[in-house]
Amino acid sequence: MSYLQENRIKFFYEATKHGSVRAAADYLNVAPSAVSRQISHLEQELDTVLIERHRRGIKPTEAGEEVLLYYKGYLQQQELLLDNLKSLRGLQSGKVELAIGEGYIDLVTEVMNRFSQQYPGMNIQLSVHNGNEVIRKVTEDDAHLGLVFNPPSHPKLRSHLHCSHPLCAVVDKSHPINDESLPLKMSVLKRYPIALPDTAHGIRQIIADVENDTNITLTPNVISNSLTALHRYAAHGGVTLIPAFIVQCQPEWRDQFNILPVKNARLNSTQTHIVSRVGRHLGKGPTAFLKMLSTQLTQQNQNVLDSD
Repeated sequence: MSYLQENRIKFFYEATKHGSVRAAADYLNVAPSAVSRQISHLEQELDTVLIERHRRGIKPTEAGEEVLLYYKGYLQQQELLLDNLKSLRGLQSGKVELAIGEGYIDLVTEVMNRFSQQYPGMNIQLSVHNGNEVIRKVTEDDAHLGLVFNPPSHPKLRSHLHCSHPLCAVVDKSHPINDESLPLKMSVLKRYPIALPDTAHGIRQIIADVENDTNITLTPNVISNSLTALHRYAAHGGVTLIPAFIVQCQPEWRDQFNILPVKNARLNSTQTHIVSRVGRHLGKGPTAFLKMLSTQLTQQNQNVLDSD
């Protein structure tokens, strides 16, 4: 940057990212007045207003959004350059940032272990979120790759691989719902105590769509943001609706649970996607991890099909 001072844009970027000058100052370990001063100098240099102040903090103006877009591109190119230079030394250092849904922890950590053995100098940063947050982190470049369940169509998302992962009723083998005719109807599910994800979870949003289409509303006895809690509820005698692969990929769970299909095209057409942001150039490290993750997900899906 010959004209724009990188440090001033960095202060502006952190202020908008954290939502307030004080939060950015805490993150940067400087006084709030220093952040405000740098943003003011930047606005003077550009002869435009970059932020709007409101009760809950600050947000960028339209001009501010343009500056942020420029700076994010600068950071991406810088990261790509450094990553490519490191790759000349055989991926001896660098990082891969991942954002995934809770149901993929076992799959991803297995890949992480193999990746770390092959590239011990690479650092992997893993964060676990609901589907909406995974998408946000990927589209805002807080993660190189995302593993997400049935993401909606998004202009900023690129899907590298998708696999069919239907939503099914998961129950203990002794549960009375096992005696019902298959596939289960929504009207049958409604008669039993059931645990569902909270409304922030993508699974619950899909179920809500099905409820609207069928005019049958499931009234959950338990609501949780944890898929682990839902499957444990099923283990103790309840019913839950979760992706079948979560149970199918765990031998000890397959022995304990029955996976019951539900008679609904929407629930049967859900998919898992490996995603990145459209237009983002992945460096050698993230690309190597993407290849390894894609292979593992494909193989896992094939193993499930072979075992059925």
